Amino acid sequence: MTRATKIVATLGPASSDPEVLERLLRAGVDVVRLNFSHGKAQDHIDRANMVRAIAARVGKPVALMADLQGPKIRVGKFAEGKVMLEPGAAFVLDAQRSEPGDVHCVGLDYKELPRDVRPGDTLLLNDGLIKLTVEAVRGEEVHTRVVLGGELSNNKGINKAGGGLTAPALTAKDMEDIKTAVAFQCEYLAVSFPKNATDMEMARQLANVAGEATRHKPAMIAKIERSEAIPLLESILRASDGIMVARGDLAVEVGNAAVPALQKRMIRMAREMDKVVITATQMMESMILAPVPTRAEVSDVANAVLDGTDAVMLSAETAAGKYPIETVEQMAQIALEAERAEDVSIETDFTNKKFGRIDQSIAMGALFTAHHLGCKAIIALTESGSTALWMSRHNIKVPIYGLTTQQNSERRMTLYRNVRPLLMPKLTDRDAALAMAESLLVERGVLRPGDTYAITCGEPMGYPGGTNMLKVCQVR
Repeated sequence: MTRATKIVATLGPASSDPEVLERLLRAGVDVVRLNFSHGKAQDHIDRANMVRAIAARVGKPVALMADLQGPKIRVGKFAEGKVMLEPGAAFVLDAQRSEPGDVHCVGLDYKELPRDVRPGDTLLLNDGLIKLTVEAVRGEEVHTRVVLGGELSNNKGINKAGGGLTAPALTAKDMEDIKTAVAFQCEYLAVSFPKNATDMEMARQLANVAGEATRHKPAMIAKIERSEAIPLLESILRASDGIMVARGDLAVEVGNAAVPALQKRMIRMAREMDKVVITATQMMESMILAPVPTRAEVSDVANAVLDGTDAVMLSAETAAGKYPIETVEQMAQIALEAERAEDVSIETDFTNKKFGRIDQSIAMGALFTAHHLGCKAIIALTESGSTALWMSRHNIKVPIYGLTTQQNSERRMTLYRNVRPLLMPKLTDRDAALAMAESLLVERGVLRPGDTYAITCGEPMGYPGGTNMLKVCQVR
């Protein structure tokens, strides 16, 4: 059984050595995330080029995801690097302060905070480990009382319980970073802190303009981490190609207890709307320092897989952890075991569902046929990858092979659950293309003489959205 769930790994100091990166790709990484919160433009360009070169050497398609930093909603720096806040103490957040902070007061990277809060609001710092209550706003100073104390160090994040911070999703830095990401032709662009569909539409427009010369258009991933995004989830999904369940900041804003149900809802909605979904944040957190995960982390990854996520993501575990390769290996094993327990309910999936497009109907017909005939594989000849994406929205034990002539489509399909992308030569003759597809899978040992498989394609060949044929074949 080949793993259906994909693995996204973040590149960082622990994984930027070419030898380590090669081992990560061989261990099962499908998508490499470049975190634009750290490093300079040239650093990301160099790493992107390294990923491309090593992926070619390993012989597997690997997608690049550029993850934008988003607004810096953070406190400033402290004179001694950190302070210890005691419960009951007064603490001031001063948007005008330029000198380093102390135990009584600190400056802000986020200058709009005094206009976003009012007395009675709760502020959560450092991923919710420190809790402050706003007592008064005096000019540019936010006067608070420490409710939950602890160590607060430089540049830690600020969240407002229940949401309501007005910071725009796209900063000037993000706009420049979009140009960098499109220059190295990232397959996916992740937008941090979008509040609505307009944020995603603006990011897409900027990316399309940046890629106009090369005709490159990255797929857009909305990172759901603001409480304001939850009621607008459907419209954000429509404006995006997928979402990331970014559980860190989201949990701080809506509360930890609300996140599991939201995760299930987001995964379900994304699949129903034919979008991809990535589950992220602290999935294997203990493996930053330990060689094995906790039982709770194993269950967390397995449950995301059983919910139907396309991919599970590693952040600091592979960027800065001591055991990046072991983490990927463990995650791959957990995903595979969870997939063994999955139920297939193709008939239920299609109940009361209508398909308005010929290509989408053909994709669904291939799933139904392959499931009931016990086919060894489903082959989708696809230019854009859309046919393979539609197929991947439904649980089926039959592996889906997305064969395309477009390298960008091949790499983009690496994120689709249960889809194995393959690049094939461009052929205009339908019969020659069908024979080539079968030959490619026989060469790879996927198909053997006597095996049955389903194949979809469009006639005439080579037109995106033109899938109009389903054929069931037997290898001779």
